Amino acid sequence: MKEKLILIGASTGGPGHLKALLNTLPSSLTTPIIIAQHMNAVFIPSFVQQFRAELKIPVVRANEPLHVSQGGVYICEKNCLLAPSRPLKLCFEEAPEQTLYNPSIDDLFLSAVPLCEKVDILAILLTGIGHDGARGIQQLHAAGARCIGENEASAVVYGMPKRAKELVPELDMLPLEEIKQRIERFIHVLF
Repeated sequence: MKEKLILIGASTGGPGHLKALLNTLPSSLTTPIIIAQHMNAVFIPSFVQQFRAELKIPVVRANEPLHVSQGGVYICEKNCLLAPSRPLKLCFEEAPEQTLYNPSIDDLFLSAVPLCEKVDILAILLTGIGHDGARGIQQLHAAGARCIGENEASAVVYGMPKRAKELVPELDMLPLEEIKQRIERFIHVLF
């Protein structure tokens, strides 16, 4: 059985949506969740502290190379890339492309594409302005990852998910509550 990995990208409106998605996950979670939330790096430490106080699962501030070998939430402080190592490793090398976003959702998602043959990936693109993450979702979907976009009804800003839907017309677009259910099903069984 393949190991599992959840990738989540968010921007405007993301912090509240992330808490809503993750607040009921059990402390026994064994699936790692890596989050790229657009935010100035100065604010990431307090963001991580809030998550540590409110979630039952471990929350890690990803600001230096580290192995992603156990369950918990890894919040990227800057551009995170997944290295195809065993165990999986988050690294912070020069981003493949220059980006306006911190951290870049596309960079995280695109770095996971080569892992799709050996890792079962669920990629989720939440609310946000712009297009970051859409190209990454497109490539992950083409590589066989399970991909979801937040629908217009629950997104604070429907920019990023809308662009992903334009690139991948068959992309599942779900409200926040259904995305939460998909995460829980993915963790326990494949959907």
